[in-house]
Amino acid sequence: MTRVKWGILGAAKIGLNRVIPGMLKAGNVEVAAIASRDLAKARAAADRLGIPTAYGSYEEMLADPEIQVIYNPLPNNLHVEWTLRATRAGKHVLSEKPMGMSAADTEALRGCPKDRLVMEAFMVRFHPQWIRAREIVRSGRLGTIRTLQMLFAYNNPDPANIRNKLETGGGALMDIGCYPMVGGRFLLDADPQRVIALIDRDPTFGTDRLSSAILDFGQGRHMTFAVSTQANPYQRLQVLGTDARLEIVVPVNAPQGEETKILIDDGSAPDGSSAVVETIAVSDQYTLQAEAFSRAVLGEETLAWGVEDSILNMRILDALFRSETSGKWETP
Repeated sequence: MTRVKWGILGAAKIGLNRVIPGMLKAGNVEVAAIASRDLAKARAAADRLGIPTAYGSYEEMLADPEIQVIYNPLPNNLHVEWTLRATRAGKHVLSEKPMGMSAADTEALRGCPKDRLVMEAFMVRFHPQWIRAREIVRSGRLGTIRTLQMLFAYNNPDPANIRNKLETGGGALMDIGCYPMVGGRFLLDADPQRVIALIDRDPTFGTDRLSSAILDFGQGRHMTFAVSTQANPYQRLQVLGTDARLEIVVPVNAPQGEETKILIDDGSAPDGSSAVVETIAVSDQYTLQAEAFSRAVLGEETLAWGVEDSILNMRILDALFRSETSGKWETP
């Protein structure tokens, strides 16, 4: 199997703890280098994960002619700049979400060379539980879809944490609100026509610590979600149709290398005991994402998502933030 050489831009925790370990299991991926502005930090990460090369600057890695793909897990406000720089250096880029700070910011990625692949790292779209859930929705087994509902929360009041810094794109909507938004689009094969949000901001950080939203997908289909950075850790997704309900038990942080579960319930027992459990085989969504991106680099398949998809994601987030001020429905 041909292996694509990847370079890691920065030593972010999500990369070190989740994404890179997943990549290392991918048959067509070689994690060849990692770069940090602190060489000692890069070397420590390289040693820990068995990565051959460590660079003390991002520029050095972009100049390495052997590196074909850059994984960009830098802070949100640096995604666009370094994705542009990487593609102009001849690299393909898988960038962490959200792709930018706004739609206007993200539109700059239209300036990437057209022969370079750029994709936002919504790994859930590669997890078999989401793919199976979409198959069930499409099959009509749930009947006519009426509503989707998702809760996603964690409790992180640390003022030094980047998720609590407004200037770098912190807050609940940017960090985790993008998942229900993308999940709804994925399951329904549709985009929201209008959105509205209610937002509560931390008085010190200025970031949204609780955001609730309604997304109107048209044809009588609504999605509601609430996301929080200061609440009891929890995540769950429900899809309600006229005939049955589908539930993804751990929709985003699915355990790596373990089975997952989907529940399908016809509602005959109000306490949910009528639900049928469908077990999804062992998988790692980060491995699957890296393998799919590498296949696209090798010309073996076409990616379903690129820059225009990321711009639309940011337009939806922009509209939700606009509704905070207007108190009205906003159009993405």
